[in-house]
Amino acid sequence: MKIKGGKHPYVIERIFNDSRGGMPMYDRRDFLKTTTVAAASLLALSAVPLSFAAGTAMYTNVIFTKENPGRWAGKEGSHSPQVTVTGSKVDVVTKHPMSNEHFIVTHTLVLADGTYVGSKTFTPADKPESSYELPAGYKGKFYVTSFCNLHDFWLTETTV
Repeated sequence: MKIKGGKHPYVIERIFNDSRGGMPMYDRRDFLKTTTVAAASLLALSAVPLSFAAGTAMYTNVIFTKENPGRWAGKEGSHSPQVTVTGSKVDVVTKHPMSNEHFIVTHTLVLADGTYVGSKTFTPADKPESSYELPAGYKGKFYVTSFCNLHDFWLTETTV
């Protein structure tokens, strides 16, 4: 397994193009959607408090927030998902321009106990906006993620 160089050395070349003659992975969005949902679920299920938002080293440069943008400082406004709650409806917007080279791939919403509420996958032609319905009477924290193809995994914590 080779590590591909460039801006994102953690992208494993074999996943996208198996140089041993295997079948390349053509559906990159499914891969990213699956890993984003898995990461959000693991985060929500974790017993570790969300102290990374306060800047602890444990999650710095792994999970990015408005409060802890890590190496992407200055990109918070266009990458942190903005959350609006009206009753049980949650609207999510990432104020990010969309192009073939640089776009938001997914939004995901997960409750504090790890319950997956939903996700939306975007193409470069889409606006990075999504809506979800919280369970009836839900009170507590939930997590919204936004994944950028160049600037990684961003999280916003909200309480209702």
